[in-house]
Amino acid sequence: MSDIWPTELRVSKDRRVLNVTFNDGQAYSLAAEMLRVLSPSAEVQGHGPGQKVTVPGKRNVGIGSLIPTGNYAVRIGFEDGHNSGIFTWTYLRELGEDGERLFADYERELTEKGLSRDPPQR
Repeated sequence: MSDIWPTELRVSKDRRVLNVTFNDGQAYSLAAEMLRVLSPSAEVQGHGPGQKVTVPGKRNVGIGSLIPTGNYAVRIGFEDGHNSGIFTWTYLRELGEDGERLFADYERELTEKGLSRDPPQR
């Protein structure tokens, strides 16, 4: 078990940010879009090497629910229906510490694939 765990998980009023405070005092504001597109779920990460999916169109996604999972994680449900990502405390910390770089990598993947952060126009 990790020595690091959150002492607070709070979703912003607009549902677009998860604020996480850890037991060592570190605090992060994690954008719902980043959490959604970097979800640890098999739907996003794939079932093996090289199967990672680049998920477009999630700029406006919100957080719908937080469901505790044991003593080690939280399942985040998103307003677009995605709810299979189990975010461990270690992964939330990693996103807090390295999220800017990971999200920049995601934006680069979108550009390379001709995709957009914006949802398709109807």
